[in-house]
Amino acid sequence: MNVFIGISALLTLLVVAWLVRPLLRKPTGHGVSSERLNADIHRDQLHALQADLARGVISQQDFETTRDELQLRLLDDTESFEATPKNRKQSFWTPKRTSVAVGLSLPVLALGLYLQLGTPEAINPIAAASRNDHQMQEMIDKLAQRLESNPNDPKAWVMLARSYKAMARFAEAQQAFERAGDIVKTDPDLLVDHAELIAILAGNQLQGKPEQMINEALRLNPEHPMGLMMSGLAAYQNADYQGAVTRWEKLLDMLPPDSPDAQQMQANIDDARAKGGLAATESNKLPPIPAGAGAGMTANNVNDMVDRLATRLKNNPDDLAGWARLARAYKVQNRLDEAIAAYAKTGKLLDTDPDLLTQYADTLAMRNKSLQGQPNELIKKALAIAPKHPMALMMAGQAAYQSGNYAAAIGYWKTVLSVLPVGSADIELINAEIADAQRKMGTVSKP
Repeated sequence: MNVFIGISALLTLLVVAWLVRPLLRKPTGHGVSSERLNADIHRDQLHALQADLARGVISQQDFETTRDELQLRLLDDTESFEATPKNRKQSFWTPKRTSVAVGLSLPVLALGLYLQLGTPEAINPIAAASRNDHQMQEMIDKLAQRLESNPNDPKAWVMLARSYKAMARFAEAQQAFERAGDIVKTDPDLLVDHAELIAILAGNQLQGKPEQMINEALRLNPEHPMGLMMSGLAAYQNADYQGAVTRWEKLLDMLPPDSPDAQQMQANIDDARAKGGLAATESNKLPPIPAGAGAGMTANNVNDMVDRLATRLKNNPDDLAGWARLARAYKVQNRLDEAIAAYAKTGKLLDTDPDLLTQYADTLAMRNKSLQGQPNELIKKALAIAPKHPMALMMAGQAAYQSGNYAAAIGYWKTVLSVLPVGSADIELINAEIADAQRKMGTVSKP
């Protein structure tokens, strides 16, 4: 905005200077003088008269008479020129005053015309965004009014539902989806959109109706990308980590190997495998990026992606899921303070998502070198939502162990064993933790 104002002011000054320069410039004195012109004419006539006398065309008397007439005429012309009044009244608008008036009035006039005919808010991104939101709101309201008088237009109801969803008017979006009727049930895109909306209204939980709708979308299109993504997320929330890995690996095969989406999906798969105690295989890993590939995911690439996400969230702070992604990314980069600040901005998601609560607690524990205090409170909150959440149970046992409550630690860890898949690699580790806690209590576990 400041650049625009500076350029506009400079151009206005240049125009003013161009206009007033001729008014302020002094005369150069090279113009034609009337007195000089008359003298030259009379001189030429006198030379011609002298030539006639020399050739004998006229007599001496005629020469003198004609010469006297020419001299009198020259004197008369000179007196007439000098008699021009020099003290005539000057006009108020002298060149100097005119230049001052032009210099002051032109910028004022230009500014007035711009304010009247231009769009000043267009150079202010915040005002422009607000104006665009207002225009979008007006369009949505007009569509809603049209549908009230003509409700038998399912495609228009779908458009209204998606518009409400984009504006975070979730309750109205749900009503619009319901008014759309059977068209939603036959379109996998609409089924997934509607399922996501219902999950948002349910605190980002996909169990129940959202999961059923996602399964129906995958029945209609088994390779629907968003359907596979959300189906894997539903399985993950149900602690069905094998199911999550299966669906996400199918989606991973559909993504470009060196794309950011593929890298993120691989990270999700690795996380599900770790939580489910599933052994990683080479076939699950992304192929190495060819040497010399300019689009390789180097550390700088990752940092740039994280910084772009952080910049976008500054302009869109209500994107709670975006803050959660940014917090996870910061945690992976070991930027713990920034990760904690991002987790704190996830808002209502933090009240309903046990995974998010557990990750937040783990980040705080990494920074504080302890699970006591706020991390332990977050873990308990996660277990209140999902009593058999493996990671929350594991961390609750560690917190109890750190505080010397070995019996509670053993209880949490035994619950973890009851939810882990048979053959999980974590079973042996947890048994070792239980045995250590029992020794601390002065007891010996039975074989």
